Amino acid sequence: MGKADFAYELYSKIKQNPTIQNVQDGIAAFQKSGADCIVAIGGGSSIDTAKAVGVIINNPDFSDVRSLEGAAPTGKRAVFTIAVPTTAGTAAEVTINYVITDVEKRRKFVCVDPKDIPEVAVVDPDMMSSMPKGLTAATGMDALTHAIEGYITKGAWEMTDMFHLKAVELVSKHLRGAVENTPEGRDGMALAQYIAGQGFSNVGLGIVHSMAHSLGAVYDTPHGIANAILLPTVMEYNAPCTGEKYRDIAKAMGVEGVGKMTLDEARRAAVDAVKKLASDVGIPADLKAIVKPEDVQLLSESAYADACRPGNPRDTSVEEIAALYRGLI
Repeated sequence: MGKADFAYELYSKIKQNPTIQNVQDGIAAFQKSGADCIVAIGGGSSIDTAKAVGVIINNPDFSDVRSLEGAAPTGKRAVFTIAVPTTAGTAAEVTINYVITDVEKRRKFVCVDPKDIPEVAVVDPDMMSSMPKGLTAATGMDALTHAIEGYITKGAWEMTDMFHLKAVELVSKHLRGAVENTPEGRDGMALAQYIAGQGFSNVGLGIVHSMAHSLGAVYDTPHGIANAILLPTVMEYNAPCTGEKYRDIAKAMGVEGVGKMTLDEARRAAVDAVKKLASDVGIPADLKAIVKPEDVQLLSESAYADACRPGNPRDTSVEEIAALYRGLI
């Protein structure tokens, strides 16, 4: 932009789980700069922060960032935004959601607003090629979580099913290669996360995300890592309420002979395929290094109150969510 004589100011003090303070600082930086648009470059943290900043700039009645939680009745579109993702996972560049951490209350809150979607999304695998292996694996498993939760959520329907099953297939095919930084792997994951985002943005998610949000708020756990660890356990918990959908997931993940399996066998095959992929890309198998037993009640109450929880295919409770956490520690 400098070479093009295009004036700009850089704001980059954003945490991996962006905070209310990050948003407030971003608003101040935007106002001081005199800018008329935002270019959000980075992962979901950067793009989510840009969404919140852009919404508040054009809707100053919502300057209290907490007031944006849920489906806030904002009147105007956010500031014109160009999103350039450098990770393949969140799909924040095409969704109506963003997530902010309330450090004071040790919780994350989800904001849902169609007016926050960036006008332009530049999804370029080359921009993702510098991701280290661990971040590639974590964000890739986030994309898989979006696809699987979006496929089984209560709001799922034929159009979103199409997006989600294709995303499951692409992640299964390309995540290992992306971790090894192959061009094919990077390209496949850029597409996978993008179409998963277009799916779940229309129908919501489930308690994998609710529980991951709590971990991010309390321990600053990277969102993709939290999702990846939780996904197989929550899949097992949800299985009785998913009909034949796990059979479809297993097929999309390349499991052979799924059509001849019993329903229980097909469900187990889908869960095992997710576990195998997570293991292959280096995801931890449990939460023992993250969760303190004395925090389980706080984590569970926060997860139950999370905006993603109502979409879960199986109705749950604080006590059942606590049991899921405890099973991983």
